[in-house]
Amino acid sequence: MDWLVAHQLGGIVIGISTFLIIGLFHPVVIKAEYYWGTRCWWIFLVLGIAGIIGSLYVEDLLISSLLGVFSFSSFWTIKEIFDQRKRVLKGWFPMNPKRKKEYEQ
Repeated sequence: MDWLVAHQLGGIVIGISTFLIIGLFHPVVIKAEYYWGTRCWWIFLVLGIAGIIGSLYVEDLLISSLLGVFSFSSFWTIKEIFDQRKRVLKGWFPMNPKRKKEYEQ
């Protein structure tokens, strides 16, 4: 960590890591909605709360920042899970045939 601070690379590392964390959540949203539907929203709530708690207790600024990014990406995923259901209903994404009754309106 001292090397990153000495070379002033902390911001770049946070930026790249933020990009990767957000990018990781996109396929997670698609897969989570496909296999579990909107029932899994609470998992992302728990992950978000855990990330915030971790961010508050970690002293290292880089790790604390990344935990904050992770936690708020988890909170955003809750919204995206429900939006993903709407996208499935529009036919933009495949519907899980095992949960076909959940999509009937």
